[in-house]
Formats: sequence, C-alpha cells, structure tokens
Amino acid sequence: MSPVLAGVLQLLALMAALALAYVPLGTYLARVYSSSTHLRIERWIYQGIGADPDTEMRWPAYLRGVLAFSFAGVLFLYLLQRLQGVLPGSLGFASIDPDQAFNTAASFVANTNWQSYYGEQAMGHVVQTAGLAVQNFVSAAVGIAVAVALVRGFARSRTGELGNFWADLVRGVVRVLVPIAVVGAVILVACGVIQNFSGIHEVGQFMGGAQEWNGGAVASQEVIKELGTNGGGYFNANSAHPFENPTPFTNLFEIFLILLIPVALTRTFGILTGSVRQGYAILGTMATIWLAFVALMMWTEFAHHGPALQAAGGAMEGKEVRFGIGGSSIFAVSTTLTSTGAVDSFHSSYTGLGGGITMLGMMLGEIAPGGVGSGLYGMLVMAVIAVFVAGLMVGRTPEYLGKKIGTREIKYAACYILITPALVLVLTAAATALPTPGDSMTNSGAHGFSEILYAYTSAANNNGSAFAGLNADTQWFNTTLGLAMLLGRFLPMVFVLALAGSLAGQQPPVPATQGTLRTEKPLFAGLLVGAVLIITGLTYFPALALGPLAEGLA
Repeated sequence: MSPVLAGVLQLLALMAALALAYVPLGTYLARVYSSSTHLRIERWIYQGIGADPDTEMRWPAYLRGVLAFSFAGVLFLYLLQRLQGVLPGSLGFASIDPDQAFNTAASFVANTNWQSYYGEQAMGHVVQTAGLAVQNFVSAAVGIAVAVALVRGFARSRTGELGNFWADLVRGVVRVLVPIAVVGAVILVACGVIQNFSGIHEVGQFMGGAQEWNGGAVASQEVIKELGTNGGGYFNANSAHPFENPTPFTNLFEIFLILLIPVALTRTFGILTGSVRQGYAILGTMATIWLAFVALMMWTEFAHHGPALQAAGGAMEGKEVRFGIGGSSIFAVSTTLTSTGAVDSFHSSYTGLGGGITMLGMMLGEIAPGGVGSGLYGMLVMAVIAVFVAGLMVGRTPEYLGKKIGTREIKYAACYILITPALVLVLTAAATALPTPGDSMTNSGAHGFSEILYAYTSAANNNGSAFAGLNADTQWFNTTLGLAMLLGRFLPMVFVLALAGSLAGQQPPVPATQGTLRTEKPLFAGLLVGAVLIITGLTYFPALALGPLAEGLA
C-alpha cells in the first residue's frame, strides 16, 4: 500500500468514527447542560465549595466565577511545583524554579499546556497527577461552560441570565469528561500505553551513559490531554513517545479524541438554539477548513524533491516511522486547528510551507473545530462578524438566530478578534528587537524568526505546541509566554460573556422574512469561511511572509 493511500484511508476512518459519535454525543451534551437535576456526587461538590447550582448568573457574575476559579488554579499549581522537592512521590526531582513554575501554572490553567521543561526529568508523580492532570479536566470544563453560556445568550430573550458557572463546570467534569476519559484510558492501556507509579529505573547504556526511564500514570493523562484539547505530555517527546502513543491505531484514536467534543458541540448548539440545521452549518464551516488544511499539509509533505526524500516516500524528517507522513499530517493539522498542542512529530522539521500551515491553523483562532468549548464560541463570534459584513453589503440590519447584531454586539466581537493578534505580533516584535531573546534561537534567518513567531502564536492562542528549536526555558520566555497564555485565554472570555449577556437581554427573536440571511444555508457557510480566511490573512500575512513563506519559497 502506498503511503498516500494509507494516509487517505486513515482520514476516511477518522471521519467515519466522528460521524458515528456526532449525534449521540451532541445530543447527550445538550441534555447535560439543560438538565435541572443534580447527581448526588454533584450535590456533594456544591456543598463542599459552598455554591448554589440553581442560582442563575448574569454575565459579570459568571465571569467572576471563571476568573476566581482559574486564579485559584494558578496559585495551587504554582505552589505545588514550588514545594515539589519536599513532597512524597517526587521521584527525587527538585522544586521548580519560580519563572518556570509560573509559566507551567499559567499554561495548564489556560488550557495551553506549553512545556518549557522535560516532563520525565522535572515533574514527579504528585505534580503530574494532582496538579497537571487535574487542570486538564477543569480547564477543559471551563471552556465548555463559557461556550454553553454564549449559546444560552442566543437561545434566551429578555433576561441577562446565562446559567450557573459552578453547575456548568461540575457537570462538564462529572458527566462528560471523566466518563469518556475512563473508557479512553482503558483502550489506551489495552493498546500498550503505560499506567503505573513506578520510579526511575535503568534500562541500558546509551552512548556511553546510563539510559533511565521513569513510569507514571501516562494513559490517564494522555486521554484527557487529547479529549480536553490540552496537549501537555508526560514525556518530552509528547505523543511521539511510544509510552504515550505506541501504534498507528492509538495515533488515530488520539486524533479522534482531539476532535470528538469540539465536533459534537456543534450539534449541542443546534439543539439548544432550536435549530439543528444551524449546528450543521457551523459544522460544515469547520469541516471545510479542516479538510482543506489536511489536504494541503499532505501535499506539502508528500511532494518531495531529491533522491533522499524520494527514497523515504516524502519529508520524513522529524516524523515517526510508526505513523508515517499521512498520520503525522492529520495529527499536526488537528492539533493546531484545535487548542491541543500535542504532537506526534516535530513541526520544526516540516517543510517550510508545512510548518506555515501549522502556524496558520493557530492564527485562524483554532476554530475548525477548535478547542473544547473555545472552538465553538470562537466560530460563533466569527459568525457574528460574517452576518455584520453581509448586512453592510445589502444595507440591512444584520441578524443571527433572530438576534439583531447592533453596535454593542459588534464591538464585543471586534475586541475578541483583535486581542490574540495584538498579543502575538507585539510580543514577537519585542522578542526579535531585543538582544537577549534572540540568543534562544537555534536557527537563523526565516526559520529562526518562525520559531519565535510560532511560540507566541501557540501561547496566545492557547495551543501549546512548539517548533522545538527555540530554547524557551529562560526568564524572558517563561514570563512573557505565561502572560500571553493567561491574557489570550481570559480576555477573550470577557467579551464572549459580555456578548452573551447582551444577546440574552434582547427582545424575542425577530421573525424571518424574505430579506433575512439564511444562516443555515451553504451560502452562509461559504461566507463564514471567507470571513475567517480574509481576517486572518490581513492580520498575519506580513509576519508569515517573513517566516514560513520566505523559507518555503527559498
């Protein structure tokens, strides 16, 4: 079987699996977030934290819940790392330095999982399981909660109430993420992913020195890092490591986990707003972008030149032979078009244009299908922009799902789409202009610039993957990347929730007329794709021209 055919068959199998899970999971999620009952374990949690799950919140109260919970998570994870040296189960590892502890705490709470350390050489069992793995669950649940709050904003009228953050958070963990993660972890263990609490042991000699490995609860963390679009690996090699991702089947299964909830949430959106076809329109937009990126990535990596690449069947540098170019390309596109950041190959070793595709996927805002929750609310904000543009073209007040998009709504949407590019471009400019950050580059020229641009793009978009050629374990990068992750995560949420509150406070939906833009039709999906690509192109093209485009055309 040719490598190209193998890649296409993997793509078709993945799409079939997602199609089978779409209706049942999307419908189940809608029931979870519209239920008025509480499970017994949920009531215990509410009593423990002192929350009343039946109290409706307006958007400022909902936002305060998000920020307070997340700030507590940053503080707890920071202290856990700083105290690692005196904690049991630390495997003898020392406490983490302050700047790296801040960076890691910000990273995992912001659902980014950027790692400027070697996981198997820095973090013991307690930090990995009680700190990092826990944040993988709750940060994903926060993203789903904010997305559901925005959907309620579209579905409700004459009220500013968006639900209860604590109820949405707990339900996301207890009813959604934990059950799927348990099943997924069992599958990964059955396929060879390790799950233990063994210590460090020597496995042989390597280049004249001892080769040591430590075990860990890898399968349980691997499944939630993919399912929650988190991305942080137990080992430095991430999902290229055989202990995390041993076979082509586990590779495809992990891609399935990455895409599962973001795809299913489009049906949840359709059900909660009373129009399943609206959900299909959003799904179609996401699928169009994702498929186009996968096809383009495969073409760039299979289009090989020279005898060495011809003998390998494509650009195999930095890729695992277990997965090949097809599996690596699908993984790379899926992890950068979502906020996952896990890698089964090293993006720095991709062709110039291939590396640019991974970067562009993040620059779109990771909305195809995007992160858990963040992909849906990001695409809905872009839909607001698209109907506003359409309204300008025909001279009609723009409407989406019966809600008028007025001055206030478009200001919130505009602020949302400007925050992340401002963080990326300003911090990239500062890092390239100052003398010290440039010392972290291992490559010069266009590729060296791409390393820095990729790092800030990944951090501000809460992705977490890296070009891997950049030494980011410095005070400058630990601090600035940590700030980019926090600001890139929570500032957009401010405007999403403000938009939700504004929509929920409007009058009942405006009846559709012959002049109403039918947002469930393919025409609108095409308009939405165009809006996404044009906005991203106008924003980032100069930076891309200096980095991956210059390298790819050289």
